[in-house]
Amino acid sequence: MESLVQKLEHRFAELPVPLSVALPGGQRVGPADAPVRLEFPDWSTVAALATGQIGKLGEDFVEKRVKIEGTMRDVMGAAAALLPGSPVPDDGAGWWVQMMRKARSIAAHTPQKDAEQIQFHYDVSDDFYALWLDPRRVYSCAYYREPQMSLAQAQEAKLDHICRKLMLRQGERFLDIGAGWGGLLLWAAENYGVQATGITLSKNQHAHVNRLIQERGLGGRVQMLMLDYRDLPEDQPFDKVASVGMFEHVGYANMQAYFAKIHRLLKPGGMVLNHGITAGCLEPGQLGAGMGQFISKYIFPGGELLHPSLVLREMAAGGLEMVDAENLRPHYARTLWEWSDALEARLEEARAVLERTHGAEDAGKVLRAYRLYLAGCAMSFERGWNALHQFLAIRPDNNMNTGPLRGAQSAYPFSRGHMYR
Repeated sequence: MESLVQKLEHRFAELPVPLSVALPGGQRVGPADAPVRLEFPDWSTVAALATGQIGKLGEDFVEKRVKIEGTMRDVMGAAAALLPGSPVPDDGAGWWVQMMRKARSIAAHTPQKDAEQIQFHYDVSDDFYALWLDPRRVYSCAYYREPQMSLAQAQEAKLDHICRKLMLRQGERFLDIGAGWGGLLLWAAENYGVQATGITLSKNQHAHVNRLIQERGLGGRVQMLMLDYRDLPEDQPFDKVASVGMFEHVGYANMQAYFAKIHRLLKPGGMVLNHGITAGCLEPGQLGAGMGQFISKYIFPGGELLHPSLVLREMAAGGLEMVDAENLRPHYARTLWEWSDALEARLEEARAVLERTHGAEDAGKVLRAYRLYLAGCAMSFERGWNALHQFLAIRPDNNMNTGPLRGAQSAYPFSRGHMYR
């Protein structure tokens, strides 16, 4: 019978990135000078490597049960090759599995749990995020309109791309659901003259954006509220709504209600731009090989991704008509690599920043988790396991004579010229 060491040797010989593994007891597999080096102090952790359970291997790294050395780009090159197959789940789940998924989704997305889950991720440390995000702290997919753009330029291009798609106009009431550190909210107010309202469940983001509002003298035109989207008043509907990097936290079970809420928040004929990560699998489910579990445990508890076809179904059921869709998947791969490279260049500074709020042991754990998260997500978007879609939709006004085209039922021109002028 072939030994485990022989199996590993045969497996490593096929990898595009040379891999060296130090096994318990001192035995080594692969060249000692390989660009990626793993050290296993205990045999119990070797099984994840042998079976391609990349998520479990990542968990062992975060918990210091495995040592990994090498650049994140090389590490991810080796990790992808170690997978036993595509991590995109099989879409053949039966009705019982689907029902259980929906039940778990309902339980995971009460207002209290959503607030806790948002704060778990976004309140890690503002100073930590500032180390690797652009100066506006735009924590979502950038738009590399021109290939030579820097990250900061591509983020501003993304903010403007959204505003153009929404056809924002002076004096319009604009809502940003999940406004983050205020990038889009302030861009829309300062460049398009809208009356802007943002909401968040992050304490840190709420405080940060309100400081910026005061510093920039925007108190009369911009407000940032600490509020769940479900609790937004509907008595003064908005002309335009954006939701950027937020609906991943809504949950499959709540998706129709989420879009129905947006429908009620919009004036008849109003528009919404929903920008978010979408799944590669047709039915709701996590990436395989333990990757989804890793993200849920260390990064985004309660996060759920849907295939674009499901998003559009729930959007239609909520009363909205999709008028434009754009897939920015490769843009997000590049964005994530930019973030990963920026963090890798400042690891010691990041550790010191996190130690101020988390203590030395937890700071190391958070840093190791984010290193794998950013690089692993970049790999996932490169390989098409996930995507990033912008869906533009209208609330039809049932007036056959509004808009530039008869039957448009909104001011949307049903062409794309306004997006690219």
